[in-house]
Amino acid sequence: MSAPTEAGEPRRWRDVSEHGTRLGIKTVVVLATVFGRGPARLLGFFIALYYTLTSRVARDTGDELRRRLGLPLGFGPAFRHVRRFVQCTIDALFFLRGKTGAFRVSRNGKEHLQRLRDTKQGAVLLGAHLGSFYAMRMQSTQEALPLYPVVYTKHARRINDVLESLDPTSKTRLIEMGSGDQVDFMLKIRERVEEGGLVAILGDRPPPDGKTVVVDFLGGKVALPAGPYILAATLRCPVYFTAGLYRGGNQYELYCIPFAERIVLPRGDRQAAIAGYAQQYADLLAEFVRKAPDNWFNFFDFWGPHP
Repeated sequence: MSAPTEAGEPRRWRDVSEHGTRLGIKTVVVLATVFGRGPARLLGFFIALYYTLTSRVARDTGDELRRRLGLPLGFGPAFRHVRRFVQCTIDALFFLRGKTGAFRVSRNGKEHLQRLRDTKQGAVLLGAHLGSFYAMRMQSTQEALPLYPVVYTKHARRINDVLESLDPTSKTRLIEMGSGDQVDFMLKIRERVEEGGLVAILGDRPPPDGKTVVVDFLGGKVALPAGPYILAATLRCPVYFTAGLYRGGNQYELYCIPFAERIVLPRGDRQAAIAGYAQQYADLLAEFVRKAPDNWFNFFDFWGPHP
């Protein structure tokens, strides 16, 4: 059963309003830059407390996840969940500025990425709103990996603008979804892959008006985007599942797992093939959510009505 919602409460991720002003976000940036990670995390404590107190959506959707995993419910677990999200966002400021000396990062499966780089083989990296994308992007910078994230920036424009200001070069690598001609969007991705680029796509949130497929996930039915598998089939390149888990303190764990050497969608059984790949993704994602449930950053009715 999905979390109870109030009349008019947003059910889809793109209907959940962005929290925070540019001034508030920039205040955190200045504090982190001038005084360091410790004071910024202290401010983050109060930001997380405020958000937990004022956002029923965050409390209810987090409780829905914890209910499915058999974990304790209530304000305390909800606060710790939101605080984990705030901590990852603050750490993103340091990753973007290249100030990574304070972090301990373990890399699982990095040999796959190094092989792709050394052979100039393009690939699709399939991730989720789980843990820190910026920790994974930091790895790509340090190891000279040609990473090109596919993003839907319209939803969180304020925070994206501030984060991009910390690393202006990142804008040139972003491939924005839904911002114009879809043919041009596809051509950009194809060009990057043919050049040996790694195109990173988050596979847990359907874009507006995008095709979806219903799969089993943590004991319920959810709608996931079909687009990543259609795209990967067109590109005829390897696909890898990736995740960057925050384990508390200064510890991050990065994962890169082979997903498919090629995505094949037979003409006579296309929908079933897409559903099979989406279910494979959902099963992998569930494994990592069980490993680090407080890294699950989908604060909306994930098990709600399917679009």
